Amino acid sequence: MERRVGTVSRGIRCPIIREGDDLASIVVDSVLEAGESDGFSLRDRDVIAITESIVARAQGNYADVSAISKDVREKLGGETVGVIFPILSRNRFAICLRGIAAGAKKIVLMLSYPSDEVGNALVSLDQIDEAGINPYSDLLTLEKYRELFGENKHTFTGVDYVQYYGDIIRDAGAECEIIFANDARRILDYTKNVLTCDIHSRQRTKRILKAAGAERVCGLDDILSAPVDGSGFNARYGLLGSNKSTEDKIKLFPKECTDLVTDIQSSILQKTGKHVEVMVYGDGAFKDPVGKIWELADPCVSPAYTPGLEGTPNEIKLKYLADNDFADLSGEALKNAIETRIKEKKSDLVGDMASQGTTPRRLTDLIGSLCDLTSGSGDKGTPVILVQGYFDNMTN
Repeated sequence: MERRVGTVSRGIRCPIIREGDDLASIVVDSVLEAGESDGFSLRDRDVIAITESIVARAQGNYADVSAISKDVREKLGGETVGVIFPILSRNRFAICLRGIAAGAKKIVLMLSYPSDEVGNALVSLDQIDEAGINPYSDLLTLEKYRELFGENKHTFTGVDYVQYYGDIIRDAGAECEIIFANDARRILDYTKNVLTCDIHSRQRTKRILKAAGAERVCGLDDILSAPVDGSGFNARYGLLGSNKSTEDKIKLFPKECTDLVTDIQSSILQKTGKHVEVMVYGDGAFKDPVGKIWELADPCVSPAYTPGLEGTPNEIKLKYLADNDFADLSGEALKNAIETRIKEKKSDLVGDMASQGTTPRRLTDLIGSLCDLTSGSGDKGTPVILVQGYFDNMTN
């Protein structure tokens, strides 16, 4: 009988993961037990995806604010530090800011506006227009910001992040000055020691600051890039991708975990004879159309994946074929013609009009986004996702 189902994404329930757990065995057992329970079986090229959170938990990759403050003090001098372009997030940045502030005598906090890097708004573009402000060139003091825009609470969280971040800095024992600008070089009028907290534009920001005369420049990826007094760390990403664990501790992005995905792949092959692909995923790469927030606050969607997930899709747009090449066909003749074209498609469709409108994003970004939406971020209890049929087309 002809298959009538394409891609399926299933959340797999797992035990609560603790430090030191054998995560590879837990993931394999959970997937196989779910198949027995719900009556499905694995197929070649299925994708097993594991959320980065449980990988870091199993690794015990945690750090407290004292480790952050010590590293900041050693790398940025412990006097006046410019902290620029942080995202507005209680979960992602607030605890990091506590540690950063504890490692300096004064923090000059420079916030980008009208929104942060991932779309959390301080003010709206309409407010900027009405005030006659040029966000590309104008620097606003806190007093000027309040005069023009007053108090602005986040659409979803109800938090006034300007007040919230200022309180965090002062509570940590540091003097606080808040300014608003989008040109990284403006911070150098206040201090030559700068911690740039942007995620995806960090390398450019560091380059600009160094060229403009900054003396010490670090990104969040340079803080806790090595252990401090036995703390967790991430050699590649530092504090990037970290999340709040407790009021005094963060969970860092997972350390090297390529062995994990290959171990799971090998175990599944041994137990079932099926060659699956495996990846670790964090934030999906998509934008919320209402809040205008870009979800990707992690430094990447997938920090580790098996080689079969390298590359981008190579797909033909069915509606293009139906409306153009085979506009005179219908029914079974149309179906057969399209299936033949799919089977004969080139291995690289870049520039081919028949592929226009398909998504030329990396497979790991696409599948990771699907997995992030499936697992959610709350109480679903499904930190492992099984994706089946992703690499199929209508001829399979």
